[in-house]
Amino acid sequence: MDSQKNPMKEYADHVSRRWFLKDCGIGLGGIALGSLLSQEASAAARDPLAAKPPHFAPRAKRVVYLFHSGAPSQLELFDPKPELTKHEGQKPPAELLEGYRSAFINPNSGLLGPKYKFSPHGESGMELSEVLPHTAKLADDICLIRSMHTEAINHAPAQIMMNTGSQQFGRPSFGAWTVYGLGNESEELPGYVVLTSAKGTSGGASNFGSGFLPTSYGGIPFRGKGDPVLYLSNPRGFDSETQRTSLDSLRRLNELALAEIGDPEVAGRIQSYETAYQLQSSAPELMDLSQEPQSILDMYGIKDPKESNYARNCLLTRRLLQRGVRFVQLFHEVWDQHGELTKKIKENAEATDQPSAALVQDLKNHGLLEDTLVIWGGEFGRTPMVQTDNDGRDHHNRAYSVWLAGGGIRGGHVHGASDDLGFNIARDPVHVHDLHATLLHLLGLDHERLTYRFQGRDFRLTDVHGKVVEQILA
Repeated sequence: MDSQKNPMKEYADHVSRRWFLKDCGIGLGGIALGSLLSQEASAAARDPLAAKPPHFAPRAKRVVYLFHSGAPSQLELFDPKPELTKHEGQKPPAELLEGYRSAFINPNSGLLGPKYKFSPHGESGMELSEVLPHTAKLADDICLIRSMHTEAINHAPAQIMMNTGSQQFGRPSFGAWTVYGLGNESEELPGYVVLTSAKGTSGGASNFGSGFLPTSYGGIPFRGKGDPVLYLSNPRGFDSETQRTSLDSLRRLNELALAEIGDPEVAGRIQSYETAYQLQSSAPELMDLSQEPQSILDMYGIKDPKESNYARNCLLTRRLLQRGVRFVQLFHEVWDQHGELTKKIKENAEATDQPSAALVQDLKNHGLLEDTLVIWGGEFGRTPMVQTDNDGRDHHNRAYSVWLAGGGIRGGHVHGASDDLGFNIARDPVHVHDLHATLLHLLGLDHERLTYRFQGRDFRLTDVHGKVVEQILA
């Protein structure tokens, strides 16, 4: 046996340490580089919400997204169509119906003109509906995009598309990407806070979730009544000292696990416990509007500071931004007017127009608007055709409107246009991916460089699409 060659020994002798370092293509330099990268990744994982530098100088530092779920009718609010009124009751031209997809109605339904009058406002002469008197006062501060379009034709997929850049569940939201790219500036509050009113959103938590990003970047819903976050108050017999001791012990265990396996979800867990602890002292003070003067409550149209509604959420938004929160999103789903269009549009505008405008003006008064992005819009628009007894509109994804204000946005500007009947975009189309690319650009983030590797490829908010819309930048 001793005289025979041992193949295993020969192989072991051949695969020496020197050969491994020299010939396998790794080398000492590669190992050192890998060690440094691992240390950097570990440091980032230990504090996932730490403030991070942008790719280039930003125009905005924070975001307010006023998401009006249900699809507000651009034809009653933002996009006047006198030609549509002239042809009311007639069938749409056949060439406009080629390849047309609607959610419910027969595309051959008669045309329906806008239910409300439009008039020019501000030095810009921006035409806005008579049901938006407060927004009209800000005509020279906002940029109105009349040429938005998307692929989705139903609410949940379109809402998820507008918020995550994809109709598929499981992608990170715009807010999550923002916090992932820039971190948070508040030590006591989450980086991404969600406030809801009315029906909230049919797209659910996917609209503000972290998707495949670590959970620490997802939106945290705040409630309008009781504890802002569930289980925020300690149970009876559990004092602050006991809680702190328990959290410190739990943190040490989690840090051991993080050092062992480097899972960013463990870092997110550590962060969530600490954020919840800080919220116990910061959230009650934040939600207490009794500190605000009556003049501010009146400006927002708040009659009862304790009543949870859209107006209260708008004021809370300013308070959140003042405390360093990076991204605040309001969900307000009331705009799905398949019927009772005339009545409901007016009611919805009365509930949201004044608070939306007040928030922009309040941010301006506090010196926050110049580096805060404000977005107002829904998931798509409404059809030029009638539905439900001459007083309703179906879903329309080919041309709809949103408005923007704040950091780096060109105020008093109308971008793009739909055709005379509001069917298709006539000029300067803006896809959802283009809007996202532009908003990230204003935050100092290159949408092609803001990526996260998942399942073998680098993902981004704009997927493989999107371009910055230079015309809407100041």
